[in-house]
Formats: sequence, structure tokens, C-alpha cells
Amino acid sequence: MKRFLAPILFAVLLLPALAMGETMDDLMKRDGIYYREFTDVPFTGKVIGKEQGSFKNGKKDGPWVYYHKDGQLRYKGNWKDDKMEGPWVAFNKDGTVYPNLTGTYKNGVKVSD
Repeated sequence: MKRFLAPILFAVLLLPALAMGETMDDLMKRDGIYYREFTDVPFTGKVIGKEQGSFKNGKKDGPWVYYHKDGQLRYKGNWKDDKMEGPWVAFNKDGTVYPNLTGTYKNGVKVSD
């Protein structure tokens, strides 16, 4: 009976934690590349939490959103090869747009407001 219950208990307790996903706290940045802790393989996958988005070969890639500590949206935009790309919008805690940080980026450089 114990041999039957152990794998079920393992699946019930461990698999939901794995399914929740990685957070930025689970990753380490070395030489500009993100890795899971204790590995030498660049991270590819999604992160959840206060920063949400995807990595490809250890670099931010695709749409990302960032949240203030209170859960309000802080930033949203796209990354390409770990550089800001395209339109980015920054928000104050009250939800209004923060114009100084809002704009369009190309290869990580702000090109217009």
C-alpha cells in the first residue's frame, strides 16, 4: 500500500508547485544572461509574479508587464534580445500614465515619446 501512496502523494504535493512557474527570484543573471539557480543552461520559459514575461536563451524576449508592490500595473512593453523594443507605457500608482518613461524604443534606446 505504501508503494502505491508514495507516488500519488509526491504528485499531489510537488507537481502543483512546479506548475506555478518561475519567478525572477528563481533566476540568476551572469554576464548578461539569466539562468535558473544552480544551472549553466540559459533559461528559456516564462516567469510569473511582479514581473511577467518570457525568456529565450537567457534573454528577455516578447511582451512583459511589471507591477507595483500594491498590484497596480507599473510598466508594459516588449523586449527583443534583452533590449526594450517598440512602445512602452509606464504607469503611476494611481493608474495614470507616467510620461517621462513612456515612449518607443529601438534596440534598447528611446527613439520617441
